[in-house]
Amino acid sequence: MKHKKKRFRKIVLYTLGVITLALVAFAIYFKIDTKITPPKIRDFSALKEVRDTLGTDYYAIGNNWLRKNKYGLWEMYLEGSPFDMGVASGKLSKELIYEQEEAFVQQIKTMIPSSFYLKFLRYFIAWFNRDIDECIIPEYQKEIYGISFSASDKFDYIGSNYERMLNYHAAHDIGHALKDLALVGCTSFAANLGFPDSSLIIGRNFDFYINDAFAKNKIVVFVNPEKGHKFAYVTWASMIGVVSGMNDAGLTVTINAGKSDIPTKAATPISLLAREIVQYAGNFQEAIAIAKKRKIFVSESLLIGSAANDNAIIIEKSPSKMDVFRSDNNFLVCANHFQGKVFSHAPGNVKYIRESPSLYRQERAEQLIKNSDTVNYLKAASILRDRKGLDGVSIGIGNEKAMAQMISHHSVIFMPLKRQMWVSTHPYQLGKYLEYNLIKVFGGDFPAPLTHGVYDSAFTIPADPFLNSRAFADFKLFKKYKQQIEDATDADRRLNNEDQFIKHFVALDPDYYLGYKLGGDYYYNFDEPEKAKDYYNLSLTKVFENTVAKKHVIERLKSITP
Repeated sequence: MKHKKKRFRKIVLYTLGVITLALVAFAIYFKIDTKITPPKIRDFSALKEVRDTLGTDYYAIGNNWLRKNKYGLWEMYLEGSPFDMGVASGKLSKELIYEQEEAFVQQIKTMIPSSFYLKFLRYFIAWFNRDIDECIIPEYQKEIYGISFSASDKFDYIGSNYERMLNYHAAHDIGHALKDLALVGCTSFAANLGFPDSSLIIGRNFDFYINDAFAKNKIVVFVNPEKGHKFAYVTWASMIGVVSGMNDAGLTVTINAGKSDIPTKAATPISLLAREIVQYAGNFQEAIAIAKKRKIFVSESLLIGSAANDNAIIIEKSPSKMDVFRSDNNFLVCANHFQGKVFSHAPGNVKYIRESPSLYRQERAEQLIKNSDTVNYLKAASILRDRKGLDGVSIGIGNEKAMAQMISHHSVIFMPLKRQMWVSTHPYQLGKYLEYNLIKVFGGDFPAPLTHGVYDSAFTIPADPFLNSRAFADFKLFKKYKQQIEDATDADRRLNNEDQFIKHFVALDPDYYLGYKLGGDYYYNFDEPEKAKDYYNLSLTKVFENTVAKKHVIERLKSITP
């Protein structure tokens, strides 16, 4: 008997030993296989450069500088080799990089409060993106590596500074795919196509929302690279990818997420493809050629405006196919679905058109353009700020079917032939739009110390009067109460004076279905079917953003009233 016990113990110990060795071997393999090696740099002397403080919120390193203007918009100028530009960018904006990463990580923790799932997500992303460096051209690797030296060690539990900076460039793509895509619902348009008077104009809302803190520090970056075109783009600290940009040849790029399957492996982040186009393309032909060369994570539309062509096109691209869509009208609108022959009839795209707010928002943009005698930069801003539904119907402030969804990271207007661009100031697209003329910017005395303003105040677009209205104040309160109701419902916690609170809540944005839906969800959760039924029925009298939310309400009503 003792012999059998000893034998059994040996077998158990042997098995545990084998399992332990296997786990250790896997851990070592995982560590090695997911480790991303930084690019080789010949000259690290840029790391010795010291940032000079030239004034309040104004810094310089050599000819490179960063400063905040009086409207709260940061402006940055960069020149030199890729690594040197990255080092300068990182040192100039190191505090902003920290704030940006802190806001991003906090939002991830809010979305995924479980420490177990956070760890799983970390390992998943490390495994998924283990080859991401192979999908990024060497000069962009070097620039990102240069920035990484200024990243905070506080977040090294997520990965090394360089690994994190690389992976953050794919955040748009991964967020796009995993939420399909609640983070992104951008709209862009081009008007006056082919007009002979240099009036080609492009407008876009970049509706990529993490949280209010993430959108706080927008940066307009002016880049004078060693190779390619000089260009400007709107971004945030540490982000070298382009989501909205224009070069000195008058070529513009804006990106719009499309319906996509969940990606299976790393590829070129769409923002870095857009960066390559704005840096190296001067016309449609060159932009299309660059887009063909790169394989991307997810499906995306790139609206390209071109001074050389005096026109605009949409490059529609998926991980496996590509199409170029041209308009037969004198305007072109790009939302979040595909319009070209290659993708328009694909089942996923058709389903997305049917279920999402994308087509509705496109039709509203087209309606606003058609109703305008002339689309100049002032009219473009009014289109981007429009809060109504089709035919001017009130659909609630914040509805995703509106042009202005009240989540824009930034809004931008381009006039390619004149090399003019306007960038919105806080908040959303409601603040003033500041005008930057790239001919003047890159042709003037631009390196630090700068003694003059970069934007031209003669072309400033005034702030939207809505910003100072009672309706906007109510909307801000609506957002605050919305979070409180969602938190209470999720935590099974009753609100104080709940009936009065919810009535006040829905009255703050009375034409928006969401308030009534959340009221119904709250009472349904606490088993008060009659109150839930009343709010759900009221929500059905409003314009829903998507069919999923409406189906949720209908199913709840069926369960209340068999």
